[in-house]
Amino acid sequence: MNERLIIVGGVAAGMSAAAKARRENKQLDIVVYEKSGHVSYGACGLPYFIKGDIPRIEKIIVRTPEQFAKSNIQVNVCHEVLGVDPEQQTVQIRNLENGQEFTDRWDKLILTTGGMAAKPPIPGLDLPGILTLRTVEDALAIWNWIEQKNPKHAVIVGGGYIGLEMAEALAERGLQVDIIEMLPQVMPNMDADLAAYVVAELERQQVGLHLGHKVEAFAGDGQVREVITNAGRFPADMVIFSIGAKPNNALAAAMGLELGPTGAIVVDDHQRTTMANVWAAGDVAQAINRITGKPTYVPLGTTANKQGRVAGTNAAGGEAIFKGIVGTAVVKVFDLHAARTGLSETQAKAEGYDVETTVVTSASQAHFMPEHPPLHVKLVYEKGSQRVLGAQMIGQDGIKRIDVIAAALQAGWTTYDLGELDLAYAPPFSPVWDPILVAANVANK
Repeated sequence: MNERLIIVGGVAAGMSAAAKARRENKQLDIVVYEKSGHVSYGACGLPYFIKGDIPRIEKIIVRTPEQFAKSNIQVNVCHEVLGVDPEQQTVQIRNLENGQEFTDRWDKLILTTGGMAAKPPIPGLDLPGILTLRTVEDALAIWNWIEQKNPKHAVIVGGGYIGLEMAEALAERGLQVDIIEMLPQVMPNMDADLAAYVVAELERQQVGLHLGHKVEAFAGDGQVREVITNAGRFPADMVIFSIGAKPNNALAAAMGLELGPTGAIVVDDHQRTTMANVWAAGDVAQAINRITGKPTYVPLGTTANKQGRVAGTNAAGGEAIFKGIVGTAVVKVFDLHAARTGLSETQAKAEGYDVETTVVTSASQAHFMPEHPPLHVKLVYEKGSQRVLGAQMIGQDGIKRIDVIAAALQAGWTTYDLGELDLAYAPPFSPVWDPILVAANVANK
């Protein structure tokens, strides 16, 4: 009898694990159970489907269950795993389409149950029209609400990546948008001096921004009509609730797996959990911050796919290691692009580093080009050693330069190393002194 690998969860990490396990071991029986109705999709594309940039939801689906079946991977959608028995090595499953329950056995198990929208106990949070965005079903629910209810006012609770992307999407659909953020700035993983450019762009786009506002309740008459905060009331025909994600760890906790300080599953560099023959990957698993060496939780698709590949390789009998992350991310906010990697100044100081920073504004193209929009670059580095700890960028062009800093962080470079880089130059793409070189040179002075 072939060994049987069961994967719980079928989005980024789960299907990456399944595909890699199949390539590693042709004899392995691979079965995936996914609670929702879709697998293997690009969740980061969902705001752009709602906006209208992506004409059909099917466009963001990478592979269907039928396509996986051609690789001898059995994918079961609308199947919820209710519990895991580690001693018997079984899972209890409910078919959500017919309500039937059954048991399946495993020799190897990978948990990729993902993250879930954080939902504190706020009165009225269950009113119709208060929506979250994590799955294809969520995106379709938002789309249908707009099409059927024709809302005029939307309130977005939370000024992080999803909140900002949804502000653009809903404004494009013709809604008046207000963002309510409890903190004193948007994009809390960036420093306030760089986040200020995002604030200016939101104001330019006539998005209402209300910082330092804590939501106390939602009110309505069969659907949401009003958001009540500690500093005022806001009309709302719909609400996008996006204050962040947390690990969907209930199954892991019930099994007795160790959870870390982040609430996510503790894994080693092979994605092994504290239980034999059980791996975890994606938004339900911790990662190691390659700068601090400490556990961190940054639920992004890039990390999920990489961790899934490692878990799938090892569960199938191969050998692979995941060394950690530096937390690189980028977001589009209307006509502005914002990116970050590593530690912000605030985070670096909280970690006990003796921090220095450099902030420069440099053209993203040669100055004689017709547009040459500015790119704001902030370097965060350790005083004395000049070791790069992080960076942030804001601008309308050339934002993918953040990847250069991400590579530098992974290599443990200093600002001197950055300043010596031989970066490409041509007027449409960069000045002869690239903004990264300008920032490094200023830091080195």
